[in-house]
Amino acid sequence: MIDKKTTDKARALYYGLLSKMFVYSTKEDRFEGIDDALAIITTNPLDEHSANAAKRLLEIIDTKGIDYLKEEFEVLFHLFYGKEVKTSASYYLEGIEAGEKLVEVRSFLARTKIRRDESFYKDNEDTIPFLLSFMKELIEEEMSGEKSYANIEHCLFNEVINPFIDRFIEQLFNHEKSDAYKDVAIILNSFIEFERLYFEIARPAKQEVIKTKKELEYEKEMARRAANRAKKEADKFQKSYC
Repeated sequence: MIDKKTTDKARALYYGLLSKMFVYSTKEDRFEGIDDALAIITTNPLDEHSANAAKRLLEIIDTKGIDYLKEEFEVLFHLFYGKEVKTSASYYLEGIEAGEKLVEVRSFLARTKIRRDESFYKDNEDTIPFLLSFMKELIEEEMSGEKSYANIEHCLFNEVINPFIDRFIEQLFNHEKSDAYKDVAIILNSFIEFERLYFEIARPAKQEVIKTKKELEYEKEMARRAANRAKKEADKFQKSYC
């Protein structure tokens, strides 16, 4: 029989660790405590993949320092080296920022005493860092006696997180600048699979990726440039042949 109290403590630890990895902050102590959480994961892992990922992250912190994570975070999410990794549910599910999923999350939030700390969370409530932190606080409040929060946890995971999280993980893992964050993606993936078992929720069917107008225009422009280059090469070849 599952010990719910112990399981929920572990779930809160994972949500807390992972939210810290994605929150934008200029504070020097933004990653404080992640090495302790990673050490716990290595000794009590969800699976072999997450255990190895946690060990690699600890090694990176030990050899390259915490600043390495901060710099990679900026590259992946804020400095626009190529294509940044998007973090909002609205983007992945609706192709826009601040869509219906944002409204849904705010409605869940309104049913609790939990509120977004705007001085810390700069992005909207439907973004990965806030969603993970929100889940952590829901679990902690439930353990403190707010039993009705268990239903909000289930609904938030089922209706907001589960439908898009796989796409986010895939984007993060496959990004050309992702190094340490590949291991963060592995840990997140293992934990999401655990949460699906916990809530008895299936992985969503693979859906067509919704692209924004900006992305479609970018792809159209890249195709036009590629066609022009091909034409120029063909013209040069034809002249040299003649």
